[in-house]
Amino acid sequence: MSTPEPSGHFDVPPPPPAPPAQLPGLELRVSKRLLWVGGACYPLANIARVYTLTIHPRRKEAVLRFLRTFLITGAVALTLTVLSGITMVADRDTGSGLMTFVWLGSVGVVVYALVEMVQVLGAQSHYVMAVETSGPSQAVVTSRDPHFLNQTVGQIAHAIEHPDAEFQVRVESITINPQHYYFGDNVNMYGGIGNVGMAGA
Repeated sequence: MSTPEPSGHFDVPPPPPAPPAQLPGLELRVSKRLLWVGGACYPLANIARVYTLTIHPRRKEAVLRFLRTFLITGAVALTLTVLSGITMVADRDTGSGLMTFVWLGSVGVVVYALVEMVQVLGAQSHYVMAVETSGPSQAVVTSRDPHFLNQTVGQIAHAIEHPDAEFQVRVESITINPQHYYFGDNVNMYGGIGNVGMAGA
């Protein structure tokens, strides 16, 4: 009796599962009595208030600021133009060069103010969660899902009252200019000069 030939088919173990993909954005977590928002750290003992609010662009102020800049720049340009005309009586080349410089500078200022106004008018409102500390440091995160932020407020409040509590969520970051938004009762935001980092779910 002959032994059967091996069929060449062997049971191969399944491949290991693929590692989880690294999600974009930054991490918001509570660990060892510290709240981490990306690379910024806030001791839970120093947190004075956590709450949600909707920030809106300062559209009215942006329009008024542009009109004020336009009027002031126009008045200064006209005044300097008159002075340039007087200078041209004594020295035509100097007066002409000064007038050109004045009007080029004025146009540049008005264009800059116009661009800034358009940015504010086109900006969107954001539903955010603010974390205020007893010191000057503050953080703000935002999300398209209000329930996520409300839930996170509850998690942070629970962690403040329970020293052993820990949690972690993933958030995405955006950048806005705090001068372009209403922040309720003077909410400040962490970040660099002029622009601040915000995070969103």
